[in-house]
Amino acid sequence: MSSLSDTKQHSGLKLSGLELAGKVALVTGGSRGIGAAIAVQLATSGADVALTYVRSAEKAEAVVGQVEALGRRGLAIQADNADAAAVEAAVTATIAAFGRLDILVNSAGIWHHGPIDTVSLEQLDEVMSVNFRAPFIASKAAAGVMHDGGRIISIGSNLADRVPFEGIALYSASKAALVGLTKGLARDLGPRGITVNVVHPGSTETDMNPAEGDVADYQRSLMAIPQFGLPDDIAGLVTWLAGPQSRFVTGAALTIDGGTNA
Repeated sequence: MSSLSDTKQHSGLKLSGLELAGKVALVTGGSRGIGAAIAVQLATSGADVALTYVRSAEKAEAVVGQVEALGRRGLAIQADNADAAAVEAAVTATIAAFGRLDILVNSAGIWHHGPIDTVSLEQLDEVMSVNFRAPFIASKAAAGVMHDGGRIISIGSNLADRVPFEGIALYSASKAALVGLTKGLARDLGPRGITVNVVHPGSTETDMNPAEGDVADYQRSLMAIPQFGLPDDIAGLVTWLAGPQSRFVTGAALTIDGGTNA
């Protein structure tokens, strides 16, 4: 492990455009949407990237192809975030393939919508296991092998901070839990120079939430900038948090939602 002093002795940074050269990242849920955009942008900045997927091997390999086209190494790992052993194994597989882990992005997540009187205990367990327990497990596993000065970034939701409509108590709670996890891990890992942050996207154009969907106009009505974000918008913030310029940002929840929560 490198010394924490390595991350402290900076009076300034000279950035090359490949700020993540030599770094290795693991992105859970990296086969589509925001996760895929994050994987590609991390590679664009110089990182080798492993990513997990549940079912869509073809989409995962397509993202790996984009990573490799940039001259980086890529790896697709089949791992269901609901399976704790699979989450731990993904960290192990990344180390086995690339020899190190510098950046963990907890991007995999699921959505459940329904009023509280319709939510089953099975749905509660499923949402919390994927949206909260898996980031906890992945972060724990990563922290055990990560070099000092590493990065852990979780993808939350602006709905963790504000709940503007009914039926999302469970989803909002699962994402709000990431804030407490982030703050606690920031304290635990700060002495090693490992930063831990959570990014809260708002309405973002993906296949799960298309900008021309049935409730898209309502979502736009809540925004200061009435347009959906793009996955690359979220990936840009994540990539900055993964890089050297963010070394003094930790325990933070950064919202990127077009002003919905303003």
